[in-house]
Order: sequence, then C-alpha cells, then structure tokens
Amino acid sequence: MAIKNTSEEFGWLAKLFHWLMAILIIGMLCLGLYMTDLPLSFEKLKLYGWHKEFGTLVLFLVCLRLLWHVTNKIPVLPDSIPTIQKWAAHGAHYALYFFMFAMPITGWMMSSAAGLPVSFFGLFLLPNLVAPDEQLRSILVQVHSYLAYALIATICAHTLAALKHHFIDKDNILRRMLPWSTKR
Repeated sequence: MAIKNTSEEFGWLAKLFHWLMAILIIGMLCLGLYMTDLPLSFEKLKLYGWHKEFGTLVLFLVCLRLLWHVTNKIPVLPDSIPTIQKWAAHGAHYALYFFMFAMPITGWMMSSAAGLPVSFFGLFLLPNLVAPDEQLRSILVQVHSYLAYALIATICAHTLAALKHHFIDKDNILRRMLPWSTKR
C-alpha cells in the first residue's frame, strides 16, 4: 500500500491519521462525559490531567493531518453518488476538521481561564491563551460542552453514512479508508 493517496484510495498515512484520531477523539469524548460527573477527588483530577494531555496530542496530530491532507490528492467520490450527498460529505469533513481544532483549543482556553497549566505528558507546559478569568472559564465550559455534543452528532452521521455506503449502496467508500483494505 502506498504512503500517498491516489485518486481512488487513501494512502496508509492518511488511514493511520484517520483511525488513530478516531480512537483518540472517541476516547476523549467518553472520558470527558465520564469525568465531568465525578465528585471532586484525586481520580477526577488525574482524569482531567490525562484529558488535557491527550487533547494536546489531538491538536498536534490534527495540525499534521491537515498538512498531509492539503499536500495530497483526495480520492474522488464516484459519479454514482448524488451531488447533494457529495456536498454533505464535504460539509461533514469540514465540520470534523473544525471540531478537531475547536475542541482542544477551547479546552486549552478553559484551563488558561481557570489558571491551570496544560502539560504535554510532563514534557513541557503550553502557554496560557487567556488570563485567568472565572466568568470566561464558565462560558468556555459551556462552549466546550456544546462542541462535544455537536462533534458526537457529526461522528454519528459520518459513521452512519459510511455504513450506508458499505451495506446499502455496496460501493467502495468505506473500504478505501479501512486500514487492511487495498484497491478493489
């Protein structure tokens, strides 16, 4: 399998970015939903630390992924797909990229507004994006939460569309992104 994309299939690096980020982001969403309802404890603080560190990793990876995306050709959607579905697919991908940036940035801003540093796995601290401000922190908590639910809805739509293409339309859309798949 080639490292770079072709006009028909994604290369192995694009597939690696896709699946690695899918696992990280879904894990982050699950962790975020779980930890917010915990009572204040050492475990909750530890989970928040992990959430911030992995959120920073997601931000770094999405920067690399976007760079790879804009420097590679994108496999074309088959002519059999209606134009409205092509627009929906492109819109969903733009939305996913928006969320992949917006979620970690609002989380980072939220930590900054709380006066809490963001560490990248103990290797270094990220600079604060905003000055400590309780009112801003409160607003950012809500924004981060709304973005999370919108991201969950977008991931569900993206997944359902891929499954529809595979099981109902029986086309190659899902197979060309599967890690073990080769061109058929």
